[in-house]
Amino acid sequence: MTKSEDRTITPAIEDYLKTIYVLQQELVAVTTTAIAERLNFAAPSVTNMLKKLADLHLVHYTPYQGVELTPAGEKVALEVIRHHRLLELYLIEALGYSWDQVHDEADRLEHVISEQFEERIDIALGRPTLDPHGDPIPTKDGNLPAADETRLVDLEVGQSAVIVRVAGGADVLRYVASLGLLPQITVHVLDRAPFNGPLTVRVGEERHALGRELAEYIFVAPVMERVKTKGD
Repeated sequence: MTKSEDRTITPAIEDYLKTIYVLQQELVAVTTTAIAERLNFAAPSVTNMLKKLADLHLVHYTPYQGVELTPAGEKVALEVIRHHRLLELYLIEALGYSWDQVHDEADRLEHVISEQFEERIDIALGRPTLDPHGDPIPTKDGNLPAADETRLVDLEVGQSAVIVRVAGGADVLRYVASLGLLPQITVHVLDRAPFNGPLTVRVGEERHALGRELAEYIFVAPVMERVKTKGD
C-alpha cells in the first residue's frame, strides 16, 4: 500500500516526514526545536505531532533526545520528495516557471497528484535524476543516491568546484541566479576574508564577494584545479 492509498497519512503528516528526512541529512540529531524552526510551528504542536507519528510507527521519538524516521516513515518521505522534485522540474520545463517560483507551487501539489500523474510527468521529462536546483530525485522504488558534495563555504582558497545544487528560499535562489551561480557552473575560490568575512569567487570572468551565510547554501563538487589567488 502506498501512502496515497493510506488515508491516515494526511498532508500535514507528509510535511513532517519530509522535513524530518531533510533535517536528518543536515543534523546529527533532529530535535523538536529544529523541526519547529523549519516548519515555523510552536514547539508544543510539534511534540504532539511527533507522538502521533510514533503511534503510527512512522518515527522513533524519544522526548528531549530527538526523532528519526522508521523505514515506513522514510518511504513516505521519499515518495513526497519525489513528487515535489518532479513537479518543480515540470513547472519549469512545461509551464515556464522560474526556478525561484516552483518550490511553493510544488509544496501545494505534491500532496494531491496520483501515482499515474507522477508517472506521466516522469516519462514526459525523460526520467530525470535531478530537480531544477540540482537535488537528486528519488527513484520510484524509494532510492536516493548519496551525494558527493561539500559546501562552497568550506572550500580552500585556490580550489575550484562545480556547483551541484543550491538550497535556500526564493530570495536566495533569485540572488544566486543573478550572480550566475547555477548548477553545473564552475566556481573558483580566490580569497577568504578573516574573522568570518566574505568569500571571493570567480564565475567566468566575473568576481563576487559572497557572505558566508550565502555560501553555505551552495553545494559543490571540488575539481582538481588550482587557480591564481590574491597572493599568487
